Amino acid sequence: MNRRQFLSSSAAGLAALHAVEGSAQPAAASKMRKAACIGVLPKDISVLEKFEMAKRAGFEGIEPNTLYSPAEVEEHKQASDKTGVRIHSIMNSDHWKYPLTDSDPEVVKKCVDGIRTSLQNAHDLGADTVLLVPGIVTPDVRYTAVYERSQRQIRDLLPVAKDLGVVIAIENVGNRFLLSPMEFVRYIREFQSPSVKGYFDIGNLGQNGYPQDWIRTIGDQLIKVHIKRFEPGTDYPKFDPNDRRTQGIDWLAVRSALTDVRYAGWITAEEKSGDEAYVTEVSRRMDKFLGGESPV
Repeated sequence: MNRRQFLSSSAAGLAALHAVEGSAQPAAASKMRKAACIGVLPKDISVLEKFEMAKRAGFEGIEPNTLYSPAEVEEHKQASDKTGVRIHSIMNSDHWKYPLTDSDPEVVKKCVDGIRTSLQNAHDLGADTVLLVPGIVTPDVRYTAVYERSQRQIRDLLPVAKDLGVVIAIENVGNRFLLSPMEFVRYIREFQSPSVKGYFDIGNLGQNGYPQDWIRTIGDQLIKVHIKRFEPGTDYPKFDPNDRRTQGIDWLAVRSALTDVRYAGWITAEEKSGDEAYVTEVSRRMDKFLGGESPV
C-alpha cells in the first residue's frame, strides 16, 4: 500500500465511522448466544463428555481448535448432534507456530494449509467462521511486511472461504499488529469481501484502548466476540477511570457498546481449563454480563 492509498483508505474509514456515530439511535437489547472454547472444558474427558458438560453448564455452543483428521471431525459432529450444542466457529491452530507472514515460504505454506483445513472443518461441522491471527510482527518481520503479506495470503484464500460459506474472522491479539480500532476496521474493509470480518476479543487489548471503543468502531464488521479475564480464581485489575494506564475492564460499558452496535451473535468464553464446578461458574458469570451486570 502506498502513501496515497493509505490516506485514501484512512479518510474513507473516518467517513464511515462518523456516519455510524452521526446516525446513532437508542439500540434495542441484543440477544447474544453463549459459547465456550473447547479448552475451557476439562482436558481429561472425551469430546462427547465435554459437549455434555457444556450443555449442563448452560452453553449453547463450542469453539474447537483445528481438527486434523476425519475421525476427529466425525467425533465432534456426533457430539454436537447428540447434545444439540452447536459448533459455531473453528479456532485456527497453526497461525502462532507457523505465522502467515513468516519470511520462510515453507512456514507460510504450513499456515495456509492449516487455514484451509480449518475452513473445511467449519463447513463440515456447520460453523460459519474461522478465527485467524493474520500475522505476527517480529524483530525480523516489519509491520508493513505483515500488512502486505497477510492481505495477499488472505485474498488468495477468499475463493475457498466463499465456496465453503465460511467467514475468515480476524482477531485482535498480542501480535504487535493492528494496534488501533480504526486500523483494524480499515484492514478488514480493504478486502471488500463479506468473507472477512472482525473477531473481537474483549480481554486482549491491554493498553491498546478500551473494549467499548473498539466495539463501536468495528460496528457492522463485528461477527464474533471472545470474552476473558473474568474467570473464578483469578484477580484481575479493576477498572479505574482516573488511571490512564488502567488494565481493568469497564464491563458495563462493554455490555452497552455491544447493545449499541446491535450485536446479536456468539460470545465465547476463552479461559483456562477447569472442572465442572469451574465451567458452571464461568457460565454463570457470563450470564451476569449478558444481563447487564459486572461478571466479577
